[in-house]
Amino acid sequence: MESDETTRYERLGGEESIEAVVSQFYEYVMADDLVNHYFEDTDMQQQTIHQTQFISSVTGGPVDYSGEDMRAAHEGMGITKEEFDAIAGHLDTALKEFEVPEDDHEDVLAEIASYEDAIVGA
Repeated sequence: MESDETTRYERLGGEESIEAVVSQFYEYVMADDLVNHYFEDTDMQQQTIHQTQFISSVTGGPVDYSGEDMRAAHEGMGITKEEFDAIAGHLDTALKEFEVPEDDHEDVLAEIASYEDAIVGA
């Protein structure tokens, strides 16, 4: 348990701030020819809502993630380690752009990295 009473979700600024980071993250993803093809037929507004919900949930927010299991959601996509790392890099850049404190920044990236085995090669 953390020494202070605030959750990572609260320190990140709550849903509105997380949504801003996620929106910027997807701008980077969509500009990246290595990975943007995965989102060609995706409703990006819905995707942003979904990803905001996911990050809010894993950072201790009052949000229940209602999306698919990570492995099921990415099954058959053939995502490579290089692509996973590129997408994680875009999240890293977005977190830096919004000046997320280093500890929380690293925690968010570690949480995402914990899903790598379920996403890569699923």
